[in-house]
Amino acid sequence: MFYLETERLMITEFTPDMANAVHENSLDAQSRRFVPDEVFETVEDAAETIEYLMEQYGKADGPLVYPVLLKGGTYIGYVQAIPLDEDEWELGYHLGERYRGKGYCTEAVRAFLSVILPVLHLSRIRGVCLADNVASRRVMECCGFTLEYEGIGPYQGEDRMICCFRYAPPGGETI
Repeated sequence: MFYLETERLMITEFTPDMANAVHENSLDAQSRRFVPDEVFETVEDAAETIEYLMEQYGKADGPLVYPVLLKGGTYIGYVQAIPLDEDEWELGYHLGERYRGKGYCTEAVRAFLSVILPVLHLSRIRGVCLADNVASRRVMECCGFTLEYEGIGPYQGEDRMICCFRYAPPGGETI
């Protein structure tokens, strides 16, 4: 069982009872703009995706997606590691609109990186966001990612202006 605790948050595994919160947190305008493939129009759509994600736990090939909860148990978003190829993974994260701007995402990403890199035996992980997603860029910068590319590239099946970041712990070793 994956479980990680920070000062204000818990990162754990999905359970079926989170479907309504996942659905509700996915419906805001920023979700539709920046992660349209992660918008769940119905609770049933969210439940189906949660079921799939739960089946991935314990597998080495992912995707590995974990809910971020406030200490009281309220679902606020997720962090994830998604395989791109044999030795390349991408970090992802998203919080519901009412939980943004409070430092939760940075707190969750920092904690997640410290655990997921050794679990996956990685010395680096990449992050990609739309170039105009200022909040996502800020999270990666605050967490020690380095900007490697800004320009046209694939994003959600389209060529868009993107930023590609890379995170490698000091010394390039798995942490």
